[in-house]
Amino acid sequence: MPSAVLVVEDDALIASSLARALTANDYEARTVGTVATALEEIAARPPDLVLLDLGLPDGDGTSVATDLAAHHPEIPVIILTARDTEVDVVLGLQSGAVDFVVKPFRLAELLARVDAHLRLRDAVAGAHGTPLRGDRLTAGDLTIDRASRRVHLSDDEIQLRPKEFDLLERLAREAGHVLTREQLIDDVWDENWWGSTKTLDVHINSIRRKLGEQAGAPSRITTVRGVGYRLEAERRRS
Repeated sequence: MPSAVLVVEDDALIASSLARALTANDYEARTVGTVATALEEIAARPPDLVLLDLGLPDGDGTSVATDLAAHHPEIPVIILTARDTEVDVVLGLQSGAVDFVVKPFRLAELLARVDAHLRLRDAVAGAHGTPLRGDRLTAGDLTIDRASRRVHLSDDEIQLRPKEFDLLERLAREAGHVLTREQLIDDVWDENWWGSTKTLDVHINSIRRKLGEQAGAPSRITTVRGVGYRLEAERRRS
């Protein structure tokens, strides 16, 4: 069965061009043009991936990404936007998107990103069904159960999106050691990743917030400027 891609785009020319290209590459393409119809379509028939324009006539596309992150975190969202400022990119990623493409974009590159994110989605889904014997990682008061893909902070379970879990798990495998930005992008996303490395920073900051950490306070994840990140083997305190 072909993967279903939902195109949320109010420009009829762009939407039809994307639908034709997706269909030609063996995807099932559906198109909608508003926030309301996107939410209705997702509720009725959840797709495998969403291509999401931010400038929609009845609202901001980030509301669709936020809804997906809350109810369908397994569905990757790629933002299509004419907004290329850093704040717009960061807001889009913080809303739950995994990637973004600035208009005008190269169709071949967009299709390659769609393929890469669907492969990663399938790999995560496959890992969910593969038991890992005794595969539990700890770092201070953090416990990461790779088999069940659950994270506990002391006795409290922390809800992470799939990519956030993958990133924290990768850091925990070498707790106390610095992992470079390039290592993390290659291992958690893809060695052929085309997106901005800001994606990594946004996910790190989201994990920190979910761990209850405040900006400027000691963090379990240390930023090593110009190099990468390190998950501390023991919790740092002020």
